[in-house]
Amino acid sequence: MSPTTAPTDAFATLTRILDERWTCRLFRSDQVPRPTIEALLRAAQRTPSWCNTQPWQVAITEGAATDRFRKELLEHVQSAAPAPDFAFPAQYTGIYRDRRRECGLQLYDSVGIVKGDQAGTMRQALRNFELFDAPHVAIISTEADLGVYGAVDCGLYIGTFLLAAQSLGLGAAPQAALASYSPFLREYFGLTENRRVVAAISFGYPDTDHPVNGFRTSRDQTDQVAAWFTD
Repeated sequence: MSPTTAPTDAFATLTRILDERWTCRLFRSDQVPRPTIEALLRAAQRTPSWCNTQPWQVAITEGAATDRFRKELLEHVQSAAPAPDFAFPAQYTGIYRDRRRECGLQLYDSVGIVKGDQAGTMRQALRNFELFDAPHVAIISTEADLGVYGAVDCGLYIGTFLLAAQSLGLGAAPQAALASYSPFLREYFGLTENRRVVAAISFGYPDTDHPVNGFRTSRDQTDQVAAWFTD
C-alpha cells in the first residue's frame, strides 16, 4: 500500500480485529449458542490451504461434554507423560526467549505469581488442561500423510478461527499444551490413527473483569522481521 493510498474499510476492519484480539485465559460459564459456533466454523472454513486440501478436522465440545472432557483430561495429565504428535521447540534463544519471557512475566504478574513460586507456576500451567474454565474446546487435527504442510495449513485455520471468534465477541485461547497428550485426545475423541493433533482452542465468552485477561502482549516493528531487496 503506497503512502497516498487510503486504507479500505475492509482493511481497517481487519486491522482493528487483529489489534483487539488477545488470548483469553478465563471464561464465563455461558454456553455459546450453536448457530454462533456454526457461523464461526463457516468463517474458519474459508482458510486457504496447500492445493486446497483443507486438512483440518475439528472435534468440538459443548455442555456436559466439555466438563467431562476437562475432568478426564486433567486426571490423565497428572498421571501420564507427554507424547505430542509434533515435536515441541527444542529451546528458546535470543529474541524468541525474550518474547516468551515477556509474555510469561505478564501472565504471572496478572495472577500474583512471584518469581520462584514453583507451586503457583505449576497451578497456572495446569489451568491449560482445565481449559481456563471455557464452555467449549476445539481439537484441531491434520492428516498424517500431508506432513508438515498439513500442520502449517492447520495453523492458518487456527489463525482464522481466532479472528472470527474475536469478530463475534468471543474469547479464545490457542493451546499447544493439549496437543502434548495427543494419544489421549485421539482415543478420547475417536480420531483415526492417521490423524495428528496440532493444537486445541478453548473458547467462549471472556471474563473481562479478571486481571488475567487484562494484559496484552507486544509486537515488534515490521523492520525487525522484514528485509527489503530492491536491486
